[in-house]
Amino acid sequence: MNASGHHHVPARHLLLALAVVLVWGTNFTVIRFALDELPPLLFATLRFFFALLPAAFFIRRPPVSWRSLAAYGVLIGVGQFGLLYIAMNGFISPGLASLVVQSHVFFTIVLAMMFAKEGLRPFQIVALSLSVLGIVLIIEHGDASATLFGLTLTLIAALSWGIGNHVAKASGATNMLAFVVWASLFAVPPLFVASLVLEGWPAISSALVHAGPTAWAAVLWQSVGNTMFGYAAWGWLLARHPAAAITPTAMLVPIVGMATSAIVLGEALPAWKIGAAALVIGGLALNVLWPLATRLPGFPWRRGAGA
Repeated sequence: MNASGHHHVPARHLLLALAVVLVWGTNFTVIRFALDELPPLLFATLRFFFALLPAAFFIRRPPVSWRSLAAYGVLIGVGQFGLLYIAMNGFISPGLASLVVQSHVFFTIVLAMMFAKEGLRPFQIVALSLSVLGIVLIIEHGDASATLFGLTLTLIAALSWGIGNHVAKASGATNMLAFVVWASLFAVPPLFVASLVLEGWPAISSALVHAGPTAWAAVLWQSVGNTMFGYAAWGWLLARHPAAAITPTAMLVPIVGMATSAIVLGEALPAWKIGAAALVIGGLALNVLWPLATRLPGFPWRRGAGA
């Protein structure tokens, strides 16, 4: 903390945060490549299997209840990624998926109101309204890049993520990497059973035999890059800096996601899609940055602004 009261983040730490954002943002295009060779639920099963093993042999189980680990594993494994992968298997584009799934932030806020009795502040109402308008704009212009089915599944995935955030917070977990690794123990079985029932053993065995290097690289990108590196690096940064100094960089995730999809996959970015992104990201930005602005000297509505 310097003399003016602002926390200084070293350049190398900021670069690490941006590296995590890059991994999380490009993740959606990587998912799209994997789904060309792997059924979505099988892909999700493999993601969490390799997030669990061999890491569980080296990372101690966090001191939280098995119930919390099980709830988080099912919510994130099946509810978030299982549904997200199904949605991205031809029902919503990677760019829009990276944008819409960020609504988990607002589901988390609503759940905090319900369970933790936290009040909804005026700036959060405005932020939520902006993001809802963005989602409505996507619905109104729905095409092959965002079918109603795909959009619905992605919103349910975001809701599952929001509930998962509440479960993780209520568990008292301080090491999120260990928490995610051990929660994967409860994500793998229901995902594999769902894959068996909905995709069938012939499709599973064929995919496992014929999947090429691209598919397996995508699985490792999900489990090692997205989970191991992402959560470990993010947790390391949050342990050394105030959350307010690090979390704003996460707003770049949907921007990276949409840009990567446009560059690599040729996803079109018409005016309505850019407008929807501006609304959703604007809502996210307001939700994160308003509380920070109210702490700055000379903020015009500082008195009571953050309340």
